[in-house]
Amino acid sequence: MADQTNNARALVPETGVADLGLFGKPLFEDPSARALARVGVVDVGSNSVRLVVFDGAARSPAYFYNEKIMCALGAGMAETGHLSPEGRVRALSAMRRFKKLADSMGLSELTVVATAAVRDASDGRAFCDEVLRDTGLRIWVIDGEEEARLSAQGVLLGWPGAFGLVCDIGGSSMELAEISGGRVGRRVSSQLGPLKLRDIKGGAKARNAHIKEVMLRLKDTMGAQRDRLFLVGGSWRAIARIDMTRRGYPLHVLHEYRMSPRAVSATVKYIKNSDPEELRLACGVSASRMALVPYAAEVLSRLVKTFTPKDIAISSYGIREGMLYEQMPQRLRDRDPLLEACRFAEAKDARTPGFGKVLYNFILPLYKSASAPRRRLIKAACLLHDVSWRAHPDYRAEVCFDNATRANLGGLKHSERVFLGLALLHRYSNKRENSRFEDLYEMIDEKARADAEVLGKAMRFGAMLWMNPEEERGELRWFSKKKQLQLRLTQDMLPLFGEVAEARLNSLAASLGAMVEIKTVKARKIQVDE
Repeated sequence: MADQTNNARALVPETGVADLGLFGKPLFEDPSARALARVGVVDVGSNSVRLVVFDGAARSPAYFYNEKIMCALGAGMAETGHLSPEGRVRALSAMRRFKKLADSMGLSELTVVATAAVRDASDGRAFCDEVLRDTGLRIWVIDGEEEARLSAQGVLLGWPGAFGLVCDIGGSSMELAEISGGRVGRRVSSQLGPLKLRDIKGGAKARNAHIKEVMLRLKDTMGAQRDRLFLVGGSWRAIARIDMTRRGYPLHVLHEYRMSPRAVSATVKYIKNSDPEELRLACGVSASRMALVPYAAEVLSRLVKTFTPKDIAISSYGIREGMLYEQMPQRLRDRDPLLEACRFAEAKDARTPGFGKVLYNFILPLYKSASAPRRRLIKAACLLHDVSWRAHPDYRAEVCFDNATRANLGGLKHSERVFLGLALLHRYSNKRENSRFEDLYEMIDEKARADAEVLGKAMRFGAMLWMNPEEERGELRWFSKKKQLQLRLTQDMLPLFGEVAEARLNSLAASLGAMVEIKTVKARKIQVDE
């Protein structure tokens, strides 16, 4: 597995993705991308063994199947040097099950990698041989630096062009990798996994002295890392869940969840001062994971103090996603994961695939001065505006909001999820009050909420015209200084402008604080932006 090459295209500032025009040509039907339509990977870790089957060749693929079995292969290794006998039995059973599942799904092969516990154990090779005899599955035992690289590539799956330090914590090890401009740089592995730390003699004082010593050596190797810190691994996600509970955070989506260094310090203290069982139940953390959280919290506290990142982001993408990323052609890696996923959803679920692009061009006059990140969200909204049409009419607005805020979409901050969700809610509803989502609305400011309403109502009106890309179509013009919204229609288009369409146009104008003017114009082709 070689280091990835430089991105072939220039990256757009603020988004970190290739400049491919307003939409670019979708790649999910390309043969090289279709080869990734059903990919199965197994991660044999020190604490868990997990099967993930990715489905769909979009840049942000769906999880067709995801199963984890907590085996604790690395438990007790510090004393015995062997894999846990009980963990080994459970892991072998898991591999038998995963092979059977893969066969039933028609997967041509499973890619299986093992990390710290198997590579360090004296009987690691014997375990791999046993799995091969029993299941026919070959386990690739990777070293710490390769583990760090694959985890970093998993982060790049969700954050193309990201800059920062990736920290992946497993049961028996902790890896660091530097990412910059879409490439993985320096990387290093350490023994700072919770299972290893639990076995250190001398209690918390000896353990913390050991963590500090190792962390300083890691800093010498990695150098200054003052950009974003990306956290990968189940123990980090458990700590993030606890942080959400402590803060009363309303959106329970771990991917792209942000913490500040101050929040980490407060949550580490919160963990120390809380009853572990009560905390576990309140946060929905498994008992086996919760047993490791206090040790991981000590590592995180020292990690933040040592590297002083500007901010901290949780990544649900790691080594398994990195293995998928490894198989992607570079031109697919260069794509925006959000827009590719939205294009895929439109092609699969919309009544008229391709209309999202027409709708975007129709409402674009309202956004002449919009920033690149905002236009990106507008594109996503237009692509998704019709994918929930099968939902019951009374619940479409809620379904749209739910999908946008909680769906497995990469490349979205939590605030952007709420903006997108509100826009899609207003695609089907004039009002957002008295819904079960009101606590989430506060995650964006009043102006962003108003902007999302305008976008939703613009899509709500534009969808009424149902314009074929090959036909004459209407045109919106927005005169912001005069607060005038002008709709220009050809004679042939006038029949589409019925009572409901007029009411929706007036609702859009009201959100803009504008007056409406209707003009009939001569037929002409209106250029569709590429």
